[in-house]
Amino acid sequence: MAALEVNVVAADREVWVGEAKRVIARTLDGEIGILPGHEPVLGVIADGEARILTPGEDTIRVKADGGFLSMENNRVIIAADQAELL
Repeated sequence: MAALEVNVVAADREVWVGEAKRVIARTLDGEIGILPGHEPVLGVIADGEARILTPGEDTIRVKADGGFLSMENNRVIIAADQAELL
């Protein structure tokens, strides 16, 4: 199975970059789960936690406030006003 390429950025810096098997994030429309091959999507991030499951089964937790999430061609970008690893 292909992996997701994930970039988490805040307004002033890069927070985390790497590969993932799955990304789960809160949007204004509710929680969204993204796997490789997911249809392109663009969503507005709700304040809260995003979880990134790496190929090594580690879970990266990120607090993201405001911004957006986009997914296209197995690339996920979480661009938040403020973001930090938990």
